[in-house]
Amino acid sequence: MQTKPVMTLDDVKKIAAAAEAEAKANNWPVVIAIVDDGGHLMWLQRLDGVAPISSQIAPAKAATAALGKRESKIYEDIINNGRFSFLSAPLEGMLEGGVPIIVDGQCVGAVGVSGVKSAEDAQIAKAGIAALGL
Repeated sequence: MQTKPVMTLDDVKKIAAAAEAEAKANNWPVVIAIVDDGGHLMWLQRLDGVAPISSQIAPAKAATAALGKRESKIYEDIINNGRFSFLSAPLEGMLEGGVPIIVDGQCVGAVGVSGVKSAEDAQIAKAGIAALGL
């Protein structure tokens, strides 16, 4: 049997606090979603002023990043480069802003952010993950 690290609630809270701080420092109203390695929601935080649809998009981006074990931007790039058949893949959040959390080469979860430009969403997600000091 192999073993792998697992996120704790304390880890999730650290990620969420750092992601919120990054968003607020830039005046960006967003939704921050954190999922485990199976794409199951562990945290959802909706900052004031964000569009309600972002509450659906952020968890989808996070689940896509966790299940694919790569940034959701990769899927967006695949589609934008003409591989339109990829739209039939069983993933919903194929937009930039979902970032996997990799520990010792293993995906333990992901952060998805929605509400501002996609690159800014990813910036917030990465700032949250950086709080773990990996």
